[in-house]
Amino acid sequence: MTTTYPFTEPEGLTFDPLYAQLRCEEPLARVALPYGGEAWLATRFDDVRTVLSDPRFSRAATVGADVPRVRPEIEDQASSIINMDAPEHTRPRKLVARAFTVHRVEDLRPRAAALIAELIEGMRAAGPPADLVAHLSVPLPVTIICELLGVPVPDREIFRVGADAALSTTAKTPQERAEARHALNAYMAGLVAQRRAEPTDDLLGALVVARDEGDRLNETELIGLGISILVAGHETTMNQIGNFMIALLTRPDRGDALRAGQEAVARGVEELLRFVPLGASGGFPRIATQDVELSGRTVRAGESVVVSVAAANRDPEVFDNAEDLVLDRAGNRHVGFGHGLHHCLGAQLARMELQEAVGSLLRAFPDLRLAVDLADVPWRTGALVRGPKELLLSW
Repeated sequence: MTTTYPFTEPEGLTFDPLYAQLRCEEPLARVALPYGGEAWLATRFDDVRTVLSDPRFSRAATVGADVPRVRPEIEDQASSIINMDAPEHTRPRKLVARAFTVHRVEDLRPRAAALIAELIEGMRAAGPPADLVAHLSVPLPVTIICELLGVPVPDREIFRVGADAALSTTAKTPQERAEARHALNAYMAGLVAQRRAEPTDDLLGALVVARDEGDRLNETELIGLGISILVAGHETTMNQIGNFMIALLTRPDRGDALRAGQEAVARGVEELLRFVPLGASGGFPRIATQDVELSGRTVRAGESVVVSVAAANRDPEVFDNAEDLVLDRAGNRHVGFGHGLHHCLGAQLARMELQEAVGSLLRAFPDLRLAVDLADVPWRTGALVRGPKELLLSW
């Protein structure tokens, strides 16, 4: 049987129970996406990891192809790191990875902590109630990624519009997405040109002059890479700060555990990354380049596969009490940042920002709570990821 996918429009952080049913009864299921026809949907942890890491599943093969997808546009950005397979993917990834090592990210922690303290004081002065999204969720990751990449913070509205368009499905029209992408490309091209004329020591400046095995990034790669870092470097973290606080504040007994110190916060953030379903549907499609067996069924060469990271993260074969939020969970093998070749480059940065934001909020406001009923929280709709548009908190 073929199921229409996405199953439903997400409601807050509610995770459609059909994922669990399919994972149990039909872990590799046929689904019909809004555009491009049918695909396989993988929901089991092991299958999801395989699709994300096995070179027989290609992202590059989707470029220019009428593959199953949630938006009408056919992917045309062959130079985007998101759409590259190895070995083409290796060169730009190695260049950027140097900026996101654990050591480099830890060097940024004091700056993030100081910024969060400043933002929390602004939030305290404005409320209660105060909007977490406006006071902290947006300015924290935007400021950090701007400073790291070398983008003027006052220009953030330019790339915020572009980021919203890039991650939209039905919230923006194809024409609006195209216009926003063009504007973002032009903006990043201007920044690249500035770095060529006047070299800087920020990440964008380093990418302009970087060489890997004697090969310089070309203009298209530079612009695409800069945009990918800028968008991915703030958009998901921005949404997850609000998502995480909702998950905690609707379970008030759980938040106390994260006031025990940095180790407790770090472990709790990993569990929140596992438990909270960020994506509104399956991830980017991949095309099998040869026959591959998954959960006893065969994906034929040329067929498309999408994966549900959230379903994989609740696989009871891998996680005890998989449907519960267990903040002191040990050995957390979640795939919240993906897996394999396209594992999130900024995972360490996102972890650090989320740890500092969640821990600081809980310490600063011991009686932090939602200022409105959960049913009255406005959510982003028509987008690839979930997150509150506004989150009013009291204390």
